[in-house]
Amino acid sequence: MKKSLLLIALSLSVHFLYAQKSLIISQNKVDWKKYPKLYKDFDNNQFIDLFSFLEEVEVEEITYRSNDLKIEAYVAMPKKAGKYPVIIYNRGGNRDFGALQLFKGKRKYPVAYGFSQLAKEGYIVIGCNYRGCGKSEGKDEFGGSDVNDVLNLIEVVKELPKADASRIGMYGWSRGGMMTYLTLLKTDQIKAAIVGGAPSDKTTIERPQMEQGVYAELIPNYWENKEAELKKRSAYYFANQFSKDVPILILHGNSDWRVKSTHALKMALALDEHRVPYRLKIFEGGDHGLRAFRKEVNKEVLSWFDRFLKKGEPAPNMDFKGK
Repeated sequence: MKKSLLLIALSLSVHFLYAQKSLIISQNKVDWKKYPKLYKDFDNNQFIDLFSFLEEVEVEEITYRSNDLKIEAYVAMPKKAGKYPVIIYNRGGNRDFGALQLFKGKRKYPVAYGFSQLAKEGYIVIGCNYRGCGKSEGKDEFGGSDVNDVLNLIEVVKELPKADASRIGMYGWSRGGMMTYLTLLKTDQIKAAIVGGAPSDKTTIERPQMEQGVYAELIPNYWENKEAELKKRSAYYFANQFSKDVPILILHGNSDWRVKSTHALKMALALDEHRVPYRLKIFEGGDHGLRAFRKEVNKEVLSWFDRFLKKGEPAPNMDFKGK
């Protein structure tokens, strides 16, 4: 009897420890049948042409734990069984501006379309609404403690059965690019990265309305510690700390009024100085979202991740060479 009780106690202890380690709180597959407008033939499960890729992809809504906060995330993955490389997507914006949601909305990022476009190419794509955004608890700090939400997302990936956690890439646009840079400084688990329209030096205030309406409202003790807090969020000053094993693709438009292309140029020069592998592509006349170049951007993104995640190419050797 005592032996049986001991075995039960040990079993419960192991289960408790496993539960403690798990970051995923809930995980629910999206039922497309709840959205009949997606179908041209509802009874035969035929999607309209715009969403035909949903026949190959499934999307899940996830809630996970990050520093005792519940964080909202979405993941898209191929339906077919197997192990797939992973792309962590870091959204732009702040608070609910630019937040992830299932379908297109005013100033929102549509997961069902955006994530699934990459998932159908053989990737698991996952991203979160940082703390204080969407349904996530807490307060957005615009590159402060919210970076932990991205770091913890790496651990969430390890709990996904189809995910190959040895092949994780990271992709961020605008503020999401800043989050990507900051995350790369804190982990060695990313194999390749892409940043688009990303600020790299926040110490120069180019848009006063951002200081009043975003920085001052979101960054703790902003006015008392302004210079230090902005520098913390400026990857340019930490270029010497980036891994030489993680190639970075930098995309920017030189007609971007939200984030000037000088951010990309400065960052590229800093990475070059420290021999960190990068590729810089500036799009002539391109706006913040590079809307006129989306096909080209999508091709660049897929090519980069295919090289370093699917094919497993090593990071380029940045030693000076040639005759």
